[in-house]
Amino acid sequence: MHSWVRELLSFSLLSLSAIFFVVDPMGVVPIFVAMTQGDSEEKRRRMARRASLTAFAVLTVFAVAGTVIFRLLGVTLGAFKVAGGILLLLTSIEMLRAQQVRTRIIPEEEQEGAEKDDVAIFPLAIPLLAGPGAIATVTALMGRAGRTLFMVPVVLSIAVTCVASYAMLRAATPISRFLGVTGLNVMNRVIGLIIGALAVQFIFDGLKDSFPRLFA
Repeated sequence: MHSWVRELLSFSLLSLSAIFFVVDPMGVVPIFVAMTQGDSEEKRRRMARRASLTAFAVLTVFAVAGTVIFRLLGVTLGAFKVAGGILLLLTSIEMLRAQQVRTRIIPEEEQEGAEKDDVAIFPLAIPLLAGPGAIATVTALMGRAGRTLFMVPVVLSIAVTCVASYAMLRAATPISRFLGVTGLNVMNRVIGLIIGALAVQFIFDGLKDSFPRLFA
Protein backbone atom coordinates (compact mmCIF):
# COMPACT_ATOMS: atom_id res chain seq x y z
CA MET A 1 0.00 0.00 0.00
CA HIS A 2 1.34 3.41 -0.99
CA SER A 3 2.32 5.76 1.80
CA TRP A 4 -0.17 8.42 0.66
CA VAL A 5 -3.01 5.87 0.82
CA ARG A 6 -2.10 4.98 4.40
CA GLU A 7 -1.84 8.67 5.20
CA LEU A 8 -5.27 9.30 3.64
CA LEU A 9 -6.88 6.46 5.61
CA SER A 10 -5.26 7.66 8.82
CA PHE A 11 -6.45 11.23 8.25
CA SER A 12 -9.95 9.99 7.37
CA LEU A 13 -10.17 8.07 10.65
CA LEU A 14 -8.88 11.11 12.55
CA SER A 15 -11.41 13.40 10.86
CA LEU A 16 -14.38 11.13 11.52
CA SER A 17 -13.51 10.46 15.15
CA ALA A 18 -12.68 14.12 15.88
CA ILE A 19 -15.84 15.57 14.32
CA PHE A 20 -18.15 12.88 15.69
CA PHE A 21 -16.89 13.11 19.26
CA VAL A 22 -16.81 16.92 19.28
CA VAL A 23 -20.31 17.27 17.83
CA ASP A 24 -21.33 14.58 20.36
CA PRO A 25 -24.90 13.85 19.19
CA MET A 26 -25.35 11.49 22.15
CA GLY A 27 -24.85 14.41 24.51
CA VAL A 28 -27.61 16.34 22.72
CA VAL A 29 -30.16 13.54 23.21
CA PRO A 30 -31.30 14.37 26.79
CA ILE A 31 -31.51 18.11 25.97
CA PHE A 32 -33.58 17.34 22.86
CA VAL A 33 -35.94 15.14 24.89
CA ALA A 34 -36.40 17.87 27.50
CA MET A 35 -37.04 20.57 24.90
CA THR A 36 -39.57 18.59 22.89
CA GLN A 37 -41.74 17.19 25.66
CA GLY A 38 -45.34 17.11 24.48
CA ASP A 39 -44.44 17.31 20.78
CA SER A 40 -45.62 14.62 18.39
CA GLU A 41 -43.21 12.08 16.91
CA GLU A 42 -43.74 13.60 13.46
CA LYS A 43 -42.78 17.07 14.71
CA ARG A 44 -39.72 15.68 16.47
CA ARG A 45 -38.70 13.92 13.28
CA ARG A 46 -39.00 17.15 11.25
CA MET A 47 -37.00 19.13 13.81
CA ALA A 48 -34.29 16.45 13.94
CA ARG A 49 -34.01 16.46 10.13
CA ARG A 50 -33.84 20.26 9.86
CA ALA A 51 -31.34 20.51 12.70
CA SER A 52 -29.04 17.90 11.13
CA LEU A 53 -29.21 19.54 7.69
CA THR A 54 -28.53 22.98 9.16
CA ALA A 55 -25.58 21.66 11.17
CA PHE A 56 -24.18 20.04 8.01
CA ALA A 57 -24.50 23.31 6.07
CA VAL A 58 -22.87 25.42 8.81
CA LEU A 59 -19.97 23.05 9.42
CA THR A 60 -19.33 22.53 5.70
CA VAL A 61 -19.25 26.28 5.04
CA PHE A 62 -16.71 26.80 7.82
CA ALA A 63 -14.70 23.78 6.67
CA VAL A 64 -14.49 25.07 3.10
CA ALA A 65 -14.21 28.81 3.74
CA GLY A 66 -13.00 28.97 7.34
CA THR A 67 -9.30 29.33 6.62
CA VAL A 68 -10.02 32.06 4.03
CA ILE A 69 -12.20 33.97 6.51
CA PHE A 70 -9.57 33.87 9.21
CA ARG A 71 -6.86 34.85 6.75
CA LEU A 72 -8.89 37.93 5.82
CA LEU A 73 -9.19 38.75 9.52
CA GLY A 74 -5.45 38.39 9.96
CA VAL A 75 -5.72 35.29 12.14
CA THR A 76 -3.15 32.58 11.41
CA LEU A 77 -4.15 28.93 11.29
CA GLY A 78 -1.71 28.18 14.10
CA ALA A 79 -3.37 30.72 16.37
CA PHE A 80 -6.80 29.33 15.52
CA LYS A 81 -5.67 25.78 16.28
CA VAL A 82 -4.44 26.89 19.71
CA ALA A 83 -7.70 28.78 20.39
CA GLY A 84 -9.79 25.83 19.21
CA GLY A 85 -7.71 23.44 21.29
CA ILE A 86 -8.22 25.52 24.43
CA LEU A 87 -11.96 25.67 23.76
CA LEU A 88 -12.10 21.89 23.30
CA LEU A 89 -10.05 21.40 26.45
CA LEU A 90 -12.58 23.43 28.47
CA THR A 91 -15.37 21.35 26.94
CA SER A 92 -13.51 18.16 27.83
CA ILE A 93 -13.07 19.20 31.47
CA GLU A 94 -16.78 19.99 31.82
CA MET A 95 -17.73 16.65 30.25
CA LEU A 96 -15.35 14.72 32.52
CA ARG A 97 -16.97 16.40 35.52
CA ALA A 98 -20.44 15.44 34.15
CA GLN A 99 -21.45 19.09 33.97
CA GLN A 100 -23.51 20.83 31.33
CA VAL A 101 -21.10 22.05 28.68
CA ARG A 102 -21.40 25.84 28.94
CA THR A 103 -19.16 26.35 25.91
CA ARG A 104 -21.95 24.70 23.92
CA ILE A 105 -25.12 26.02 25.56
CA ILE A 106 -25.93 27.96 28.71
CA PRO A 107 -28.99 27.35 30.95
CA GLU A 108 -30.70 30.52 29.68
CA GLU A 109 -30.48 29.28 26.08
CA GLU A 110 -31.78 25.85 27.09
CA GLN A 111 -34.71 27.48 28.91
CA GLU A 112 -35.48 29.63 25.87
CA GLY A 113 -35.39 26.53 23.69
CA ALA A 114 -37.82 24.73 26.00
CA GLU A 115 -40.26 27.63 25.62
CA LYS A 116 -39.99 27.74 21.81
CA ASP A 117 -42.39 25.90 19.54
CA ASP A 118 -39.62 24.88 17.12
CA VAL A 119 -36.06 24.26 18.36
CA ALA A 120 -34.59 22.89 15.11
CA ILE A 121 -32.37 25.83 14.18
CA PHE A 122 -31.79 27.36 17.62
CA PRO A 123 -30.61 25.92 19.88
CA LEU A 124 -30.55 22.40 18.38
CA ALA A 125 -28.53 22.98 15.19
CA ILE A 126 -26.70 26.04 16.55
CA PRO A 127 -25.04 25.84 19.02
CA LEU A 128 -25.76 22.27 20.19
CA LEU A 129 -24.64 20.39 17.06
CA ALA A 130 -22.68 23.04 15.16
CA GLY A 131 -21.18 24.81 18.15
CA PRO A 132 -17.88 26.69 18.53
CA GLY A 133 -15.96 23.49 19.28
CA ALA A 134 -17.25 21.74 16.16
CA ILE A 135 -16.53 24.79 13.99
CA ALA A 136 -13.01 25.03 15.40
CA THR A 137 -12.45 21.32 14.77
CA VAL A 138 -13.53 21.26 11.11
CA THR A 139 -11.53 24.43 10.37
CA ALA A 140 -8.41 23.04 12.04
CA LEU A 141 -8.78 19.73 10.19
CA MET A 142 -9.09 21.53 6.86
CA GLY A 143 -5.96 23.49 7.65
CA ARG A 144 -4.18 20.27 8.50
CA ALA A 145 -5.39 18.53 5.32
CA GLY A 146 -3.25 20.65 3.01
CA ARG A 147 -4.05 18.84 -0.24
CA THR A 148 -7.47 18.90 -1.93
CA LEU A 149 -7.75 15.11 -1.78
CA PHE A 150 -7.38 15.18 1.99
CA MET A 151 -10.19 17.74 2.30
CA VAL A 152 -12.76 15.23 1.04
CA PRO A 153 -12.67 13.06 4.22
CA VAL A 154 -13.43 16.14 6.33
CA VAL A 155 -16.63 16.92 4.40
CA LEU A 156 -17.60 13.24 4.33
CA SER A 157 -17.01 13.02 8.09
CA ILE A 158 -19.32 16.01 8.62
CA ALA A 159 -21.98 14.27 6.52
CA VAL A 160 -21.66 10.95 8.39
CA THR A 161 -21.80 12.74 11.75
CA CYS A 162 -24.93 14.69 10.78
CA VAL A 163 -26.64 11.51 9.52
CA ALA A 164 -25.77 9.82 12.83
CA SER A 165 -27.07 12.88 14.70
CA TYR A 166 -30.39 12.62 12.87
CA ALA A 167 -30.66 8.91 13.67
CA MET A 168 -29.90 9.48 17.37
CA LEU A 169 -32.34 12.37 17.67
CA ARG A 170 -35.04 10.26 16.01
CA ALA A 171 -34.43 7.61 18.67
CA ALA A 172 -33.84 10.11 21.49
CA THR A 173 -36.58 8.87 23.81
CA PRO A 174 -35.71 5.14 23.74
CA ILE A 175 -31.99 5.96 24.00
CA SER A 176 -32.60 8.08 27.12
CA ARG A 177 -34.74 5.36 28.69
CA PHE A 178 -32.23 2.62 27.90
CA LEU A 179 -29.07 4.40 29.11
CA GLY A 180 -30.56 6.47 31.91
CA VAL A 181 -28.76 9.35 33.57
CA THR A 182 -25.84 7.22 34.74
CA GLY A 183 -25.27 5.66 31.32
CA LEU A 184 -25.31 9.03 29.56
CA ASN A 185 -22.87 10.50 32.10
CA VAL A 186 -20.47 7.57 31.66
CA MET A 187 -20.54 7.98 27.87
CA ASN A 188 -19.99 11.74 28.19
CA ARG A 189 -16.95 11.16 30.41
CA VAL A 190 -15.41 8.73 27.91
CA ILE A 191 -16.07 11.14 25.04
CA GLY A 192 -14.70 14.00 27.15
CA LEU A 193 -11.42 12.11 27.61
CA ILE A 194 -11.09 11.62 23.84
CA ILE A 195 -11.89 15.29 23.19
CA GLY A 196 -9.24 16.25 25.75
CA ALA A 197 -6.61 14.30 23.82
CA LEU A 198 -7.71 15.95 20.57
CA ALA A 199 -7.55 19.37 22.25
CA VAL A 200 -3.95 18.84 23.38
CA GLN A 201 -3.02 17.68 19.87
CA PHE A 202 -4.61 20.77 18.31
CA ILE A 203 -2.73 23.04 20.74
CA PHE A 204 0.54 21.24 19.98
CA ASP A 205 -0.07 21.53 16.20
CA GLY A 206 -0.91 25.22 16.55
CA LEU A 207 2.26 25.95 18.51
CA LYS A 208 4.28 23.95 16.01
CA ASP A 209 2.79 25.96 13.12
CA SER A 210 3.41 29.27 14.93
CA PHE A 211 6.94 28.46 16.13
CA PRO A 212 8.41 26.01 13.58
CA ARG A 213 12.03 26.69 14.60
CA LEU A 214 11.26 25.98 18.25
CA PHE A 215 9.88 22.53 17.37
CA ALA A 216 12.46 21.72 14.70
